[in-house]
Amino acid sequence: MKTYIVGGAVRDALLGLPVQDRDFVVVGASPEEMLAKGYLPVGKDFPVFLHPQTHDEYALARTERKTAAGYKGFVFHTDADVTLEEDLIRRDLTINAMAQDDAGNIIDPYGGLRDLQDRVFRHVSLAFCEDPVRILRLARFAARFAIPPQDFSVAEETTALMQRMVAAGEVDALVAERVWQELSRGLMETRPSRMFAVLRSCGALQRLLPELNTLFEDTGHERGQHLMQILDATAQRNSPLSTRFAVLLHDLVIASAESDALPVEKLRVKLADGICQRLKVPADCRDMAVMLAREHVHIKDATSLSAADTVDLLTRCDALRKPERFLEMLSACACLTLEELATDTVFAPQLQLSQALDIVLKVNGGEIAGLYAHQPQQIPIAIRAGRINALEAAANAQQ
Repeated sequence: MKTYIVGGAVRDALLGLPVQDRDFVVVGASPEEMLAKGYLPVGKDFPVFLHPQTHDEYALARTERKTAAGYKGFVFHTDADVTLEEDLIRRDLTINAMAQDDAGNIIDPYGGLRDLQDRVFRHVSLAFCEDPVRILRLARFAARFAIPPQDFSVAEETTALMQRMVAAGEVDALVAERVWQELSRGLMETRPSRMFAVLRSCGALQRLLPELNTLFEDTGHERGQHLMQILDATAQRNSPLSTRFAVLLHDLVIASAESDALPVEKLRVKLADGICQRLKVPADCRDMAVMLAREHVHIKDATSLSAADTVDLLTRCDALRKPERFLEMLSACACLTLEELATDTVFAPQLQLSQALDIVLKVNGGEIAGLYAHQPQQIPIAIRAGRINALEAAANAQQ
């Protein structure tokens, strides 16, 4: 029985990056032997065990065989005779198909070290085409490993293989939850634009996010390039996922406005909500995307809004109950204007509305409600009036 560190831990250590998780593969052992040594079984589809002390994952060396479309259509085989090389060849990329033994020696049967040095993503074998999730993973790696002085590129033969996979309908077999899982992780990487560039190069973007793909079809790809620039700048601000996703969708709905008869605000909401439903996006990201699509035009004009319109905007956005979410949306609005991304620039609507929120939050709605205990239908009207008065008083004090 021999154990090896495999995959991302080996890759990241060689790149000089922090190693967050260590995965181990065990060669020459059976499930019974692992249990006898005190390892805890956790694998559903194939034998994976937790170390009794460290709780690191130890998987028995295995081979796999494709039996159906999609990423779940596999039959796995584990046996004490399965070699390390047989286990590594089923992995996605050469840079992920290296192992390290107990003495620190690197086992590299498929050229991962060379590709790591050359900054190349290259599939290990034709087994890559058996799992369409690997297209998304490769694209996500492109967003993650944007490491100076040179980005990773995709080997020509790997791009061609992914294009064949897309044409064969493999990407269409992916479930929405898995697509969202990989896209959301890619959005949180250093340069999310690289993920979308890879997906576009192999045709997967047209299948997964045709609305985004359309942005690149105008003359010179100007719209798409502009959005990617904004998205990367948003990532550099360490914005949360919901902000990055809302920024991404906002420009998509703008691109579609020309060919639809709906008013632009309703179209924005319609398309944002449709994409969120299709990808089964979590509620926080969906709410942020839909709210930004609906309110961006009003927020841009915040400096000219009356006190009453400002209170109504805060109410529509449920800002008094969820102030942090509202402030996050203001940040997303700032991100949509590249000029506002400079560190020495203040987005005026963001500043004004955040100050307005502070003022309105100080209005004692309970006290006002107590004055209208015998006229409950007047309570919301009176509270709204109190908030408007507070904003007007603050504005007058500044003059």
